[in-house]
Amino acid sequence: MLGPVFNREATVVPKRSKTYLARGLYLLALFGLLCTGYLVLDGSRSLATVSDAARFGGWMFFLLAPLQLLVLSSLAAVGSAASVAQEKDRRTLILLLMTRLSGFEVVVGKLTATLLGPLAMLLAALPLFLVLPLLGGVSPQQVLLVFLVTAATILFAGSVGTVVGLWREKTFQAIALTVLILLMLVGVGEILIHLLQLPVAVQLALSPQRALAAAASPLASLSAATSLGVGLFTGLAVMGSLLVLAVGVAKVRVWNPSREVRLKAPDPETSEEQQSLATPSSWKVRAPRNVWKNPILWREIRTWAYGRKVVVIRVAFTMLFLLGVAVIYGQIQDGTAYEPAARIGRALPAVTLPLAAIGVVSLVLINALAVNSVTGERDGLALDLLLVTDLRPSEFVFGKLLGVLYVGKELILLPMLLLLYLAVRGVMTYENMVYAMLGAAMLYVFVSTLGIHSGLNYVAGRTATLASLGTVFFLCVGIAICMTIMVSFRGAFQLQLAPFLVMILGGGAALFASLGWRNPSSAIFLASFTLPLITFYSITQFLLQTDHLFVFFSMAVGYGFTVAALLIPALSEFDVSLERDRGAEGDG
Repeated sequence: MLGPVFNREATVVPKRSKTYLARGLYLLALFGLLCTGYLVLDGSRSLATVSDAARFGGWMFFLLAPLQLLVLSSLAAVGSAASVAQEKDRRTLILLLMTRLSGFEVVVGKLTATLLGPLAMLLAALPLFLVLPLLGGVSPQQVLLVFLVTAATILFAGSVGTVVGLWREKTFQAIALTVLILLMLVGVGEILIHLLQLPVAVQLALSPQRALAAAASPLASLSAATSLGVGLFTGLAVMGSLLVLAVGVAKVRVWNPSREVRLKAPDPETSEEQQSLATPSSWKVRAPRNVWKNPILWREIRTWAYGRKVVVIRVAFTMLFLLGVAVIYGQIQDGTAYEPAARIGRALPAVTLPLAAIGVVSLVLINALAVNSVTGERDGLALDLLLVTDLRPSEFVFGKLLGVLYVGKELILLPMLLLLYLAVRGVMTYENMVYAMLGAAMLYVFVSTLGIHSGLNYVAGRTATLASLGTVFFLCVGIAICMTIMVSFRGAFQLQLAPFLVMILGGGAALFASLGWRNPSSAIFLASFTLPLITFYSITQFLLQTDHLFVFFSMAVGYGFTVAALLIPALSEFDVSLERDRGAEGDG
């Protein structure tokens, strides 16, 4: 029913072994978190009674449910946008549109094939979640409602990613706009909830995180408003997905080929036209452009290497930034931003959450831009030409690195200005502001280097993007989850050491598999296993409110060493994977 596009994507293109491996790693991660939580809780107090087991089951359910929503919805959004953008980079989307395939078959076929992975992971995790009701504290109805909300969110995120990928011409534009649009919708929903006195059911329908929390609540089966709100959210998400897909089906042949392709001058058809073009007097003399000593850096800065519509991404991020600034300004006005920072085990200051959200979004976008700076050259068949020129490796690597930082300057400068504003208003000291800015600068250099490293070592653009963003996600979210487990069940350190090492060492092994799978080295091995530990130490020291110099110093050493470990092989050997991502074998 979905046509040959779905059949090609679902049966021919993906590498089945890697697909199964991704599902297995996802289930292994969930099972590892469940076992780690059990070891931590059993180390502090034994699960001897039914109430202890029920308390453990309920707490792990509240931890795993939002994590699953975040991971799978992000995978659906980024994966769908990257899948369509990759078709454009390979010039195969135009070939699909030249066939007799309808717009419905092209759009919905790409969407359903992309959603096979996230939905398969969701179904594979269902038996693991159904084990929790056996411990008590969780009912099967709660599990089913949570999976219903998660599936609806995955469908909507994938629909937005697919249509935005069809709309935008460049891979970075598609991924960045997908992320920003979804975050803007969440932010607008929260603003409407806070400004308007909406019923509880309507509040749940406008917010995926509120709907998930309500579905996971033990009172979900007892409250009619909660059940109605979850149903309204699911229906609204499905209707929104259908509306977005309808726009994509109607516009797929209007947006593609792009306006730049359609506006190219036609070739002369008559002999008179050819003769006039061959006449020297009709030629237009154009002044040569002064190319810098590093032509890669010149191209990144002086041309629209990522498309002219990158301005749209800057505007969208600025709007999201202004939403965060409005929240922080309200907290400054009511005094909550000036409350002293809490110790571990208490709530963080109110200003921390919007500031961290803006920073993480900025890091993700810079990382996606860095990956696309290399994969775009590969997909455009320009990387092979660059490698046979007299360009030195340092010119290519540093040209790409500095070019990414320049193109994403708004994504970097706006969070820096927000830190300056917080220091001026007295929310943080000027000393801590300097440490925060230097630490943020180090993180921006790290995510840019990580993106270039992934682009050089992974053949497929979508694989490189997911591997690079997955690393950033682990360092930003995975460490926070580890801290949440360690903090929630506090006990003796010797009892928490074993599960702590399991999570840190397991994350380090996954990090090494991502960074050094093709060209492993002792430096990358050391960086992979020490970086999660250093990140954990830095966050802990920040929460304990010790001297922030220790936080910055540890981050500078850990992330600086990792940047060097990734850059030195690229600068000395410049070993680039020149394999071809064949359509018959898939993109991994």
